[in-house]
Amino acid sequence: MQLEFVPIEDFYFALTLAVRPLEDIGDEDLVALVRSRLELLCGQPSTIAAATQNNFNYVFVVDDSNHSPTSKLVVSIADWQNKLRLSSDYGWELDKERKPVRTELFNQRSDFAHQLRSHLEAWLEIPLPNSSVS
Repeated sequence: MQLEFVPIEDFYFALTLAVRPLEDIGDEDLVALVRSRLELLCGQPSTIAAATQNNFNYVFVVDDSNHSPTSKLVVSIADWQNKLRLSSDYGWELDKERKPVRTELFNQRSDFAHQLRSHLEAWLEIPLPNSSVS
């Protein structure tokens, strides 16, 4: 898996309404560790929220994934209520009214989440505990 970071200047253009949570992982300590590692590797987050439940969001475009019929795949790594939230539009696309609808890949979201988790563990050099939501 290859992730291409989307900087804050380009975040709006990468945004899709079809991005949905894959899983929530860990606790405050894990969130702080992942945030510091992502800041070291990528710099400033793609977005910064001024809310107590969400402080950062790193957005990536996946370059080497089969995600037909959509033209690109978006992955988000954020903090949400003191947990690490992994989200993606894998298995979703926007219809003509820009409403999210499931694609034929929707049933493979858990497999994609596992691949993403494995990639992040290797890339960030941080073991991720079991998820609390999928």
